[in-house]
Amino acid sequence: MNIIVCVKRIPKTAEADILIEKDGKDIKRDHLVFALNDWDGYAVREAVLLKEKFEGEVTVITIGPEESKEVLTRCLAMGADRAVRIEGPSSSDGHLIARILAQAIKGQSFDLILTGVQAEDDGWGQVGVALAQILGLPHASIVTHIEIERDKAKVRRELEGGIEELLEVKLPAVLTIQTGINEPKYVSLSAILDAEDKETKEVGMEEIGFSSKGPLDATIDQVSFPPTGKMAEILKGSPEEVVGQLTEIIKKKKG
Repeated sequence: MNIIVCVKRIPKTAEADILIEKDGKDIKRDHLVFALNDWDGYAVREAVLLKEKFEGEVTVITIGPEESKEVLTRCLAMGADRAVRIEGPSSSDGHLIARILAQAIKGQSFDLILTGVQAEDDGWGQVGVALAQILGLPHASIVTHIEIERDKAKVRRELEGGIEELLEVKLPAVLTIQTGINEPKYVSLSAILDAEDKETKEVGMEEIGFSSKGPLDATIDQVSFPPTGKMAEILKGSPEEVVGQLTEIIKKKKG
């Protein structure tokens, strides 16, 4: 079974001070730590588990600058066999990214394409389903379990409210992987050092035959912090007094 996994290098912002560039179009990234997108890590792990069960090859692909090689190295250390870096735009346009990936993937032999459900930095969750549409392949999103039976994949996918749906998808197909589908494997330093010796194929947009002609790409006009809202108001007093205060607040809000 040959599996392609699309991955992304993202900035870790949860515990960092976020600053906006002077032009207001992006955040400052020079002080941020970058890593493999969490959802993509689960996708790589799932691909490796399927390879171990059915044999075959796992290829990881990313779009981005030279620094993106670090996430490919980690994927190789996790058990991927091949890595490809496309020298392309660092874009938040999910459709553009899907078009580039489709151009790089079409013509290759594969049984599955896996992506993470979404990226931690933009959270749009568009690339996987757009990629399936462009390639004309069946797909399932937010997948939490995969079973392969001959030329079909039986998958379990997450719906709203904790409900799950069972689907049967004909291969080849595109699946977007939800976190928690498997147990992440610890990647040792020695495995990473060994992976650094493996070759990463690097290609440009012209080499994959990508044409910029197509739908207009999305652009970001302005990035800003959410407006600061009113601070929480703490009601004090006896239960009866608090109920009275709350009643008055509700009356004013409705008025």
